[in-house]
Amino acid sequence: MANHTEEVSRVRYLVVEEDAEGQRVDNFLLNRLKGVPRSWVYRVLRRGEVRVNRGRVKPTRRLQLGDEVRIPPVRVSEGSTGKGPGAGLRNRIAQAVLYEDEALLVVDKPSGVAVHGGSGVSFGVIEVLRALRPDAPYLELAHRLDRDTSGLLLIAKRRPALQQLQKLQLAGRVEKRYLALVAGRWRRERVTADAPLRKNTLRSGERIVRVDPQGKTAVTHFSVRRRFADAMLVEARLETGRTHQIRVHAAHLGAPILGDTKYGDEEANRRFRERGLDRLFLHAWRLDFPWQGRREGYHLEAPLPEELQHLLDELR
Repeated sequence: MANHTEEVSRVRYLVVEEDAEGQRVDNFLLNRLKGVPRSWVYRVLRRGEVRVNRGRVKPTRRLQLGDEVRIPPVRVSEGSTGKGPGAGLRNRIAQAVLYEDEALLVVDKPSGVAVHGGSGVSFGVIEVLRALRPDAPYLELAHRLDRDTSGLLLIAKRRPALQQLQKLQLAGRVEKRYLALVAGRWRRERVTADAPLRKNTLRSGERIVRVDPQGKTAVTHFSVRRRFADAMLVEARLETGRTHQIRVHAAHLGAPILGDTKYGDEEANRRFRERGLDRLFLHAWRLDFPWQGRREGYHLEAPLPEELQHLLDELR
């Protein structure tokens, strides 16, 4: 257990993703460093210990997609109470590690677990992994999944690996495929949603995404894998990676994802709750991308969780 003056994290490098684009750097830090006093955040900014793309910044600096933020070590006395994630969550994440080598760690993230702490969540996957591996010199998220989405999550174990992954994603060379059970029926076997998306924040503080001509380009390719009486199992392949993209595009095409309480169909969700579906039926099942020094690249798969596969077997 760390004492009150011992560092609980080394220097960290976070790459700005779409959910933080346009955010002030001080707010970005406060959101990512749960429990750290505001005074500490502004002190390290003033001293130049926080860098964006290796340069000093003011607290009001707006972050851009792909920016690299250097965060100095946080001490227990300056952070939260020091209580770590519980044994149950630690065990779930330890068992969810699907693959690991010298560059990457791949987790089959359970539904209901956030990828990082913040917004009312004390610990996410990355905090749990750091607690499980206190001697690991570097562990950083390479991308994100919604809290209710299960499936493949990439964690970089070295800074060059994170940089390589970020370049691949910006170049559109990381192929991400998801499986979803949606309400309704499409006549065609393949449907593409090419509809720009725009994020909005409601008065309650809830973030919601809508199709909007003034939004950012967003493209999702859907293909029907299996048809049922009142639902379809579809595969979604992302061409862009906007917040809630698959969920909003599926609803936009008239086939919302079952179990989606934000963008879904209440009546359809109720019917499938009676059949045992108590979560969002969206699973990141496959990742494919090239890799320098690895001729065959990476081809990663995570089977459907047992509860989702069981529902499909019943429907069949």
